[in-house]
Amino acid sequence: MTLRKDGIHHVIFGSATTFVGDLKFKETLSIKGTFQGTIEAVDHGDLIVEEGANVEATKILVTSLVIRGTVTSPVDAVDKIVICPGGRLKGDIKTRRLQIADKMFFEGKVSMVGDESEVDIFSRPTEDIKAELQDLFEKNG
Repeated sequence: MTLRKDGIHHVIFGSATTFVGDLKFKETLSIKGTFQGTIEAVDHGDLIVEEGANVEATKILVTSLVIRGTVTSPVDAVDKIVICPGGRLKGDIKTRRLQIADKMFFEGKVSMVGDESEVDIFSRPTEDIKAELQDLFEKNG
């Protein structure tokens, strides 16, 4: 375990590490080796799957997930999922924010979730949007 400059603990499973079972963690976990089982962050926890790592899980529940290696699992990330170049994700995901880079692989369904107080333009009736656009075009000639 290391302590980052910002005071947050960062646990690293090295490239020679193989873990099979259920894992619960806090703060930040980096996996460089092989993992099989379930992963759940307690309170706030960020998971980083490093290049060359292989994670096969029945579920992953975290605050955020950064993928540089391979993940096969359904993922529920409260805040965000980032799939970096070379990253591979196979599984359905649910998150508030999603960042996908070029030269990555993703297979699955995406459910975007967020704060209900946020504005969703697609929740407005089509007729209202059309009428508003028509008024705008008429005013601007």
